[in-house]
Amino acid sequence: MRLYVRQNVEMSARGFVHYFLMGLLGSKLQKTQIEELSDTTHFSENEIMEWHKSFLQDCPQGLLKREEFIQIYQQFYPTGDASMFASFVFKVFDVNQDGAIEFEEYVRALSVTSRGNLDEKLDWAFRLYDLDNDGVITKQEMLDIVRAVYRMVGDNVRLPKDENTPEKRVNKIFKSMDKDKNDVITQEEFHEGSKADPSIVQALSLYEGLV
Repeated sequence: MRLYVRQNVEMSARGFVHYFLMGLLGSKLQKTQIEELSDTTHFSENEIMEWHKSFLQDCPQGLLKREEFIQIYQQFYPTGDASMFASFVFKVFDVNQDGAIEFEEYVRALSVTSRGNLDEKLDWAFRLYDLDNDGVITKQEMLDIVRAVYRMVGDNVRLPKDENTPEKRVNKIFKSMDKDKNDVITQEEFHEGSKADPSIVQALSLYEGLV
């Protein structure tokens, strides 16, 4: 399958996912869909049409399945296991939980992760970590995500001594964010903690070639 990748996009897992997805999400958009997407995302109508059209000829199926999504990540982390982390990200993209990512779901997620303001990005990230969607992040939920990240990057990233295991990293994040010490992080705590200490966002491994 031919892949069209703009020269100014870093060929990372993030960039590859963005443009590979555009090829898979295929059927023709109606004018009303384009207008609605432009009104509710950070993209212009021309951008939406351009990205959708660029892969339409090669990729007519119009859906991206979980297995294909995982394969995209795995290609960029050949020495690790990306399956778990990719599955978590897929769940956030697949808003209607029907087992496939449609074009509109993809565009809305990309709008937030690539052009959203800090609050929008943190809301999206909170959904990633809140695995059961109950409005709080437990230590186990964060541990599941962080373990998935460690499994994916393998030995390719050198970490400081206080973050060289998933457990250490999660404990460090909770110590900073869980202000009332009740072993869960609310959305408000997540926002406040991230804004007060930008290194926490980096520690969470958000948006740096991962999503």
